[in-house]
Amino acid sequence: MNETTGRRAVLDVWCDLQCPDCHRAETDLRALAERFGPALEIRRRHFPLAGHAHALAAAQAAEEAYAQGRGDAYWTALLARTAELGERGTPVLLDVARELGLDADEVDTALIDGRHMLMVDADHAEGQALGVTGTPTYVIGGTRLDGGKSQEGLRERVAEIAESVLAQPSDL
Repeated sequence: MNETTGRRAVLDVWCDLQCPDCHRAETDLRALAERFGPALEIRRRHFPLAGHAHALAAAQAAEEAYAQGRGDAYWTALLARTAELGERGTPVLLDVARELGLDADEVDTALIDGRHMLMVDADHAEGQALGVTGTPTYVIGGTRLDGGKSQEGLRERVAEIAESVLAQPSDL
């Protein structure tokens, strides 16, 4: 939280885990997290695109990784392997789980039983309702920023909006 105002900014990031642009956006997210610390809550949201055959399974696997306590690490590691995911599919999801010390058998079972589909579907539906059409898409302070076409200047724009939100007086 911002110690001066007691406010916190929330950045929702809609992403497809098979999307190379989402992988490139990880650098911006790391920089924003370092700059703002706990005053900026970054929430990763699922928006699997129809053109990516393994994106839906990847989103479900990521949710299982969150259930096992390593969701952010899984998300980042998987995005670093988007090309491989596109070529090999599910085995990559399980390889990443093993590499991070997750229970890969449980990730596999989650993919079979669909236990995380409701969360993935809810994220996707909320994104659609907000006008998300591509990934990555950011929503902060009521402003939607589309990174699917270009990420040029987005980090700076997100930072400007975060600073504005954090500078507002607290509602307390």
